[in-house]
Amino acid sequence: MSRPLYGGQAVIEGVMMRGPRDMAVAVRSPSGRIVVHSEELRGSIYTGRWSRLPVVRGSVTLWDTLVLGMRTLLFSANVALESEDTPKDGSTPVQPAMPTGVLWGTMIFALAAATGLFFVTPVLIMGVLDRFISSSLVSNLVEKVIRLGLILGYIGGIGLLPEIRRVFAYHGAEHKAVNAHEAGAPLEVESVRRFTTVHPRCGTTFLIVVVLVSFVVFAALGQPPLLLRVISRVVLIPLIAGLAYELIRLAASHYGNGLVRAVLAPGLAVQTLTTREPGDSQLETAIAALKAVLAAEAERAEAPAAPVPAAVALSPDQATG
Repeated sequence: MSRPLYGGQAVIEGVMMRGPRDMAVAVRSPSGRIVVHSEELRGSIYTGRWSRLPVVRGSVTLWDTLVLGMRTLLFSANVALESEDTPKDGSTPVQPAMPTGVLWGTMIFALAAATGLFFVTPVLIMGVLDRFISSSLVSNLVEKVIRLGLILGYIGGIGLLPEIRRVFAYHGAEHKAVNAHEAGAPLEVESVRRFTTVHPRCGTTFLIVVVLVSFVVFAALGQPPLLLRVISRVVLIPLIAGLAYELIRLAASHYGNGLVRAVLAPGLAVQTLTTREPGDSQLETAIAALKAVLAAEAERAEAPAAPVPAAVALSPDQATG
């Protein structure tokens, strides 16, 4: 049985961590206390067999990351605006600071904007440049260079903002905490501090792998007409995300291999744009989130299984010996 994977993302003044069946978000409030909320991840997206299928699980994970990220980001914003009515026991619920419809509308708009900027814009630029390029391979290569430039330029640009730089420090704290846990080190500030802010399963590395995978996939399509080219870039996003996810998982499980580390090196290098060295306060917050997830899953593992009615037969892959 494979070891459970843990990961997360930075939010405003905090970190969200998640495991196979639980998530937790820890946020540093203006008063200095750490507010922690944890909850079980429910639904077929977490328990269904279809969600664990290779390639499919990559798209599922990407969507889940977007949804959880939006919810926990709003939670962190609520804590940052802590008022006298905020519970003082750290049990603040993850509630949207805006109506559900507005929340979904915001996320759909963000997805559409990202798709337009990073997938459609390079194609439109190539619509102009293709008249000077006869090779479909060169055309796709130029398109990927433009796409990569847009991604790196965007990350580098927002990283100049002081507020975003602070979020990037929490991102570094998240990586350090996960690295410490995977190394079996104590989840204490003194121990976690010595670990690197780089992690092979980081979403930043995932973005770079997506660009590389998209080059292979789109190069196979040649140089279709502009409209078909735009449609293919949008429609094939789930497939490309799924393939990139499988490559990241495979590479992370063989990270000790020198060749694998060399292949991942560009993606890991880009993490220097999205992480900063965290302070002890930020490390404490990341550790609090990870400990909450580990505690919830340990409690779940120790809980007795629900009795199975005598009339219900277990399928072969549900039975245990």
